[in-house]
Amino acid sequence: MARPAETAPVVTVRSRQDLRDWLAQHHAEPGPVWLAAYRPHHADYLPPEASTEELLCWGWINSLPRALDADRSMILIAPRRPDSAWSAVNKRLVEQARASGAMTAAGEAAIAAAQANGAWSFLDDVERLERPADLDLALGPLVAGWDAFPRSVKRAALEWVKTARTAGTRAKRIEDIRASLAQGLRPTPFRR
Repeated sequence: MARPAETAPVVTVRSRQDLRDWLAQHHAEPGPVWLAAYRPHHADYLPPEASTEELLCWGWINSLPRALDADRSMILIAPRRPDSAWSAVNKRLVEQARASGAMTAAGEAAIAAAQANGAWSFLDDVERLERPADLDLALGPLVAGWDAFPRSVKRAALEWVKTARTAGTRAKRIEDIRASLAQGLRPTPFRR
């Protein structure tokens, strides 16, 4: 059984190889774990893309970032849930890992499970910024405001709508987008 984030241990790595060595020993454990890595000013800086790629190689994923101290930040990592949707960024990192030979059997098993249950392709329409019919209907003449949003906001809002667990929640999220646009604002969760 996975432990809560509040009690998760902190593991500090100094390189991608450190992370790979840790995952080789612990990838079958339930997690989560706080992965601490050095910030860009430090000689042992590990770029976030490199750590994310390594996590994907083992069927793990990162989520919640936090500050740790002046030299390190941390991010919560855990084995990827089989129903966790795959973003285009993570798919690109998988291809990089495969091309370099870094992908492991554990990572390939997570991908196979996602392909079998539909999680692999769940966000494909979101990545293409395809607006669903109910959102289009709600936007009406406000669509120009939607089109003016940065790609990142449109993508996040579309995922927010798509991942609603109930029809009522989906309708509330679409209404938030419409009402926000009517006020010249981004949807509530994506305001700065």
